[in-house]
Amino acid sequence: MRRGYFYKIMIEKWKTIERSKTINYKIFNLAWVTRQHPQWNKKSKFVLLESPRWVNIIPITKSKNVVLIEQYRHGIDDITLEVPGGLVESDEDPLYAAERECAEETGYIGTKNAFLLGENLPNPAFLNNSCYSYVWFDCIKQKEQNLDKNEDIRVIEVPLTEIPSMILNGKIKHSLVLTAFFFFSLKYDFNLR
Repeated sequence: MRRGYFYKIMIEKWKTIERSKTINYKIFNLAWVTRQHPQWNKKSKFVLLESPRWVNIIPITKSKNVVLIEQYRHGIDDITLEVPGGLVESDEDPLYAAERECAEETGYIGTKNAFLLGENLPNPAFLNNSCYSYVWFDCIKQKEQNLDKNEDIRVIEVPLTEIPSMILNGKIKHSLVLTAFFFFSLKYDFNLR
């Protein structure tokens, strides 16, 4: 191959041969699919988790504090530091879902609509959904929390300028929250200049 010449091999989608009955596990559906590689003719069975879309939102107050939440997470059996977020209902706009989750989990509401920072695929190896990350400026505590039955959330305000060091020192390590702050860093300065 000549130097500087880029040879591109096209990757093709695998063909779905068979799909098992979907099993509902409350927060996601599980299905098995048998797929065949388009060139190798090799068949394999794969597990799929089907989940509604997710959202998270970075609420920022007029004094440039980020409204963070602490909550217990069963998957890791520990407390995490996050931004508000949750599931998008089937007929719901992701922007509305993000603003709703923020208001329910924190009581904070922005003076204007939130802005989309970006969309990501949480783990396309086996998950089928997207996560939308938003930022909401000029948030003010306007109501009390309206938590789900099993939610126990503590709300804290942290100066926006402290977020990068909280990420680097491991205080914030939820991957979808890190992705939201990554999108934020591409569009805004943590000093909001």
